[in-house]
Amino acid sequence: MVGQAEAVTAGLLVIGDEILSGRTKDRNIGYIAEYLTAVGIDLAEVRVVPDIEDEIVAALNALRTRYTYVFTTGGIGPTHDDITADAVAKAFDVSIDVDPRARAMLLERIAEADLNEARLRMARIPAGAELVANPVSKAPGFWIGNVIVMAGVPTIMQAMLDEVAPKLRTGVRMLSETVTANAKEGDIGGPLKAVAEIHTDVSIGSYPFMGEDGRPNTNLVLRSRDPARLAAAVAAVRMMVAEVHAARGTVGA
Repeated sequence: MVGQAEAVTAGLLVIGDEILSGRTKDRNIGYIAEYLTAVGIDLAEVRVVPDIEDEIVAALNALRTRYTYVFTTGGIGPTHDDITADAVAKAFDVSIDVDPRARAMLLERIAEADLNEARLRMARIPAGAELVANPVSKAPGFWIGNVIVMAGVPTIMQAMLDEVAPKLRTGVRMLSETVTANAKEGDIGGPLKAVAEIHTDVSIGSYPFMGEDGRPNTNLVLRSRDPARLAAAVAAVRMMVAEVHAARGTVGA
């Protein structure tokens, strides 16, 4: 496939007991997925782990050997259960301490007298890491190896992602097109399989939904890095949908 060699991949590690308990509803996964897709990076895997150091280290080591980049969210605040920085340091087998650069960033927002032990935890950075600026609240994230550590608060995470995006290696952007079938998923499943078996270099997904008229409907989403192959597959899907409707005597897409 055109652009296959240029594919850049990413894993996402979401850290926090509050996500797993349901107390906090994650708002970062979808945002990061769309953001990375737009710049030509494939988000290939997402894991959610609790605030347990060994769990974070194990997941991080698995992901960072598998993908071009690993992004993490959560666990870099001032409280005792914010242990992401320590876990990352352990994964990379480096020391961790208050970083003078990070401390100076905190002082842009916090008075020296208020920079207590809890707040200083947000300045503890693994040795050798590059800081990721935080224009929202100043407490930085960091980048070590291929791992980019960001806050869990959505507005801060988004600002940090904007900071690192220009430095990321990107691939050929994934293109996508949606065909609405105006049919139940079961009605087109067989013919759609036949199309997919011919256009093996295009990803074709089927996503049922309930239409505004209250009837079951299906969106067919096609994805490829090659515009010509995408167009050919889309044409084949549209023809398939038309043939299904003609056979059933119904109105197609």
